[in-house]
Amino acid sequence: MEKLTKPRFSKNGGEAVFYQLRQDVAILVQQLEPKRRGNILLKAILFPALYILTYMAILVAGNQPGILFTGYFFLGVFLVMIFLNIIHDAVHGTVFNSKKLNQWYVYLFDLMGANSYVWRQRHIRFHHNYPNVNGWDTDIEQSDLARIFPNANTLYFHRYQHIYLPLLYPLYLFNWLLVRDFKDYFNKRKTIWKLVTIPPIEYIKLFVFKAFFLFYLIILPKLVLSVSWLQLITGFIIMIFTASVFSLMVLLSPHANNSSKFPLPDEGNILPHNWMMHMLYTTNDITNDNWFIRFFMGCFNYHVAHHLFPNINHIYYPEVTGLLKQYAERYDLPYRQYSLGASLVKHYRLLKENGVTEDIFEETM
Repeated sequence: MEKLTKPRFSKNGGEAVFYQLRQDVAILVQQLEPKRRGNILLKAILFPALYILTYMAILVAGNQPGILFTGYFFLGVFLVMIFLNIIHDAVHGTVFNSKKLNQWYVYLFDLMGANSYVWRQRHIRFHHNYPNVNGWDTDIEQSDLARIFPNANTLYFHRYQHIYLPLLYPLYLFNWLLVRDFKDYFNKRKTIWKLVTIPPIEYIKLFVFKAFFLFYLIILPKLVLSVSWLQLITGFIIMIFTASVFSLMVLLSPHANNSSKFPLPDEGNILPHNWMMHMLYTTNDITNDNWFIRFFMGCFNYHVAHHLFPNINHIYYPEVTGLLKQYAERYDLPYRQYSLGASLVKHYRLLKENGVTEDIFEETM
């Protein structure tokens, strides 16, 4: 695919406000860092250890169906927790002080089935630079089955997407791990090829890690345990379904709803807002907040802070968001937050609104 000119943000003011906010956030994080560094490292050790211990429990006691299926369920839960708490921050370089250590840690994602190289490009170069921009936000752009962008091409079956998509969402990670990654590598019409040429070594890693993922989750347990292929495949499906449901609650709620804007660049390839306002118009927070969400779910509910300050670990987001709210009130910034339930309802409404297609048989005046 021919490399294209990237969209640019408008220079319509507000830079001074963001500069001051960034200075205040830097001071805040510096004050919190001595108390929080231990928790960051604790998570980096704890969650992978829980994943490994759960897997070992399957190999040791998985002949009992209850333990086998429960084990795969928790593998799905811990997969999401590892992603939210560590891998996501490691790809932004905020877990360890060493850049190389952060890069190596992201390979955990490959061991859990995803391709870290293509996801890094999708997430950092596309989604974080151009959230909710059609043709550039690869986290929102998932499948032709879904019409998330209001200005995307319309297919006849999109009128039913609010019905069939929620039924397909438990298959989300099946598509990601076993279909989408391969499409990104071999279909040069995919968005990632606008800015990226994939190195040959990454093709080898793609197949090696995918094969290892399927080997240790399906083949090795079959060699060790006295269980049927059907039981193992059922366990694997339970793991993927569980991880899909947990991950989609996190991924759908902050961007893909009918209260967020989906800005388009003008004829000069200029987006309508400056960088800070673009992030605020396309991202919202979730009001639900408790110790479990903060510790186990990586503070996913504080997503606006993440987009404004992606180089800061999630463990600081509650306090950063408190500061952001003060700025929003003082400078009338379009900061938005909804409950998780309200956000998911807004996502459903977006599916329904964007599924509306013109009836060619309707008489027009």
